[in-house]
Amino acid sequence: MSYRVRFTRRAQADLDELFDFLAAEDDRAARKAISAIRKGLGLIESFQFSCRKTEGAPNSRWRELIISFGAGGYVLLFEIEDVQTVTILAVRHQREDDFC
Repeated sequence: MSYRVRFTRRAQADLDELFDFLAAEDDRAARKAISAIRKGLGLIESFQFSCRKTEGAPNSRWRELIISFGAGGYVLLFEIEDVQTVTILAVRHQREDDFC
């Protein structure tokens, strides 16, 4: 079953900031990073339960998807809202502080 993926305003702002940060130095790398994140969203649409549960999260339906990119990568924090919807709560580079 394919889930609808939506972004909170905060998560969309995170994505915009990540893109802007990379684009300031290397526009091509910024586009590649967004492409890698989009591929990860495809996984969340179909296999959201395969992603790890978030430790210490206030909600047991919160999960994390690790997306490899270069020497690091990104982490998408999301919540399985219901049987049709997954909500992206935050997007971070792996070297940033925790979400919660």
